[in-house]
Amino acid sequence: MEQDNKFNNGVYSKRVRAGKRRTYFFDVRTTRGNDYFLTITESKRRFDDNGYERHKLHIYKEDFNKFLAALQETLDHVKTELLPDYDFDMYSRDYDDDNYAGNQNQGETASDDEEEEEEEAGEEEEEEEEEDLSWD
Repeated sequence: MEQDNKFNNGVYSKRVRAGKRRTYFFDVRTTRGNDYFLTITESKRRFDDNGYERHKLHIYKEDFNKFLAALQETLDHVKTELLPDYDFDMYSRDYDDDNYAGNQNQGETASDDEEEEEEEAGEEEEEEEEEDLSWD
């Protein structure tokens, strides 16, 4: 595999911070055959502050509609049937990445070192995982 293709297959990326130790990444990537897929990554800082734990999910274009429909149906069920009195809107405020305050932790922000470590570790993991993704 060519070295330059390992990190240059990202088309779009969205980061969602969820508290002090958890971040979700939504990345659109391309395969060698120039097709698109979505990678959802949950990244959690380990409690011993010794790196990050990551979990990845790959969603392919033929499953986008089914995935979105199932996710929406599941969220609607939780909101209307399981937790109808819960105020989900109290968490709907958009936080910019530089001034993220968390749900209850006002004033705390993520450090640049954490972000760099997280991004570098994600790139290393992508290098390992992307090698076997080919629809040629």
